[in-house]
Amino acid sequence: MKLFLLLASAFVLRTGPVDDQLKPASSVRIAGFTGERLDASYNNRILAQDVDRLIETFKTRTETRCWQTEFWGKWFTSAVLAYRYKPEPQLKAVLDHAVTGIISTQTEDGYIGNYAEANRLQAWDIWGRKYVMLGLLDYYDLTGDKKSLAAAGKVADHLMRELEKKNVLIVKMGNHRGMAATSVLEPVCRLYARTKNKKYLAFAEEIIKEWETPQGPQLISKSEIDVAKRFPKAVNNWYGWDQGQKAYEMMSCYEGLLEYYRLTGEEKYKQAVVQTWENIRNTEINVAGSGSALECWFGGAHLQTSPIHHYQETCVTATWIKLSQQLLRLTGEAKYADAIEQTYYNALLGSMSTDGAAWAKYTPLYGQRLKGSEQCGMGLNCCEASGPRGLFTLPLTVAMSGKDGLSVNFFTEGEFVLRSPSGQQVILQQHTDYPVSGKIAIGIQLAKTEEMTLRIRIPAWSEISTLTVNGAPVANVTPGTYATIKRKWAKGDALALELDMRGRVETSGTTPKYVAIFRGPVLLARDARLPGPDFGAIVKPIADKDKRIALTLKDVNKNGIWMQFDAMCMPESYAEGGTKPVPLSLCDYASAGNAASLPMFRVWMPQLLDPKEL
Repeated sequence: MKLFLLLASAFVLRTGPVDDQLKPASSVRIAGFTGERLDASYNNRILAQDVDRLIETFKTRTETRCWQTEFWGKWFTSAVLAYRYKPEPQLKAVLDHAVTGIISTQTEDGYIGNYAEANRLQAWDIWGRKYVMLGLLDYYDLTGDKKSLAAAGKVADHLMRELEKKNVLIVKMGNHRGMAATSVLEPVCRLYARTKNKKYLAFAEEIIKEWETPQGPQLISKSEIDVAKRFPKAVNNWYGWDQGQKAYEMMSCYEGLLEYYRLTGEEKYKQAVVQTWENIRNTEINVAGSGSALECWFGGAHLQTSPIHHYQETCVTATWIKLSQQLLRLTGEAKYADAIEQTYYNALLGSMSTDGAAWAKYTPLYGQRLKGSEQCGMGLNCCEASGPRGLFTLPLTVAMSGKDGLSVNFFTEGEFVLRSPSGQQVILQQHTDYPVSGKIAIGIQLAKTEEMTLRIRIPAWSEISTLTVNGAPVANVTPGTYATIKRKWAKGDALALELDMRGRVETSGTTPKYVAIFRGPVLLARDARLPGPDFGAIVKPIADKDKRIALTLKDVNKNGIWMQFDAMCMPESYAEGGTKPVPLSLCDYASAGNAASLPMFRVWMPQLLDPKEL
């Protein structure tokens, strides 16, 4: 503790705190398909959790290597998000009970965990403490309960004392080049923001300094290097300390670095996160919006047409959404909302069972959606705990408040309560079945006329979009940006947005070549349950010169499938005279293979090799 107090006395903020560009809505009501998915998880995953079982593991401190202590915090942080979305008394009572229970396990010296004394700081011990602190801080932010804030502070104080007493570097503790342990940076920064106690800021700075040592993950100095190439591949110790490509833990550290940037305003830290985010998007993220294999970055974007072992971990999917959400609210840039939308509708919803009770650990682009196994004797696995953390980021960020106005980031049927720049309440109402169609009607309700800016995201994939205000067209509606409308807004003003929902064909590779089909933000897939050519047949989608393909909507919310389409394709033929086009049935990726019968599905469709094109 003395070390961190000494550092604190010498610490000076270099620039000063940075405010987010966007603030979440104060309350939300979401209907339609998205609302159904949220309700399913709320009732069948969040409320269905046996909270006492999560707490019980903290009462027996004999663990040496496992990660039981992450589950309480993962579930709790998603439950807080769910409560902010739908503040029902039943869930509030569960949250209260969960906090009382976890604090009751805190030792006199401040420890909340389950590791044996001799094994403290090792393996997943600090990682678990991080999740305890995140949960306690979320509860404090929700309720103002000082006991939870004090308990979180005691956990951090105990950790700092222990590191000093044992004279060890936190970056050498735990797994994955210290990334699991040092991801504690996030709650440590949040503790400082709420207490203004400089010892926490000093601890945060020490963590970042240790990152850049030869023993550390060098998350700042290596931010321009591909995330899969920063360290030698740890083949013989894949889940141990040598593995520096662990995707989930790496992004968790960068979430903490953004919190540190908010406190200090040091631009190099934000830039390190932005550069890494860009690299992940370009080299790792697949057409479903996620990535990783065996839970690690591996340069997977250009390999995604192949069947991949343990592909697209749901913990990675949820954390990619969370990191992108952090950058969206910090910068207000459309590219982060585009990325969130792609991942949310595809990889995230695809990992969730139709009843919301279970989450797949891995979700391939080809194969079956197989259930993950239980971990650590906890009755669930890490991905079942993580999935809702990504799911419930969306509601309060569909529409957000900014310094000069409001931003509409996502499109879904619902009502969103915001604050204008003058502080008055504004209600935005969206009426839409998006992404079944691309038509979105937005109504505005406010007591007094007010001049402000309304920003409407135009997705990067929407090449042809129209936007009107009270029937008058808006100019400069550009894909991949926000359409910006500054005017005096009055009660009853109405906007109409129509997005480009033409099907589009994506290609990958040359020999062999594969194609995939999108419609709006939704990735489509073949499913063995659907009619049409045999599942293994080679078919070529009939597209125009711009790679646009006609899609006929056949069914919505039928037989466990959200959306089903027909696309005209040319089948493989051995007849001299050729053959005629046939309809190919496709469904949304989230529904593909998502059934108890475990049907085969595939996204990337192999194409015939034509020697004339070689």
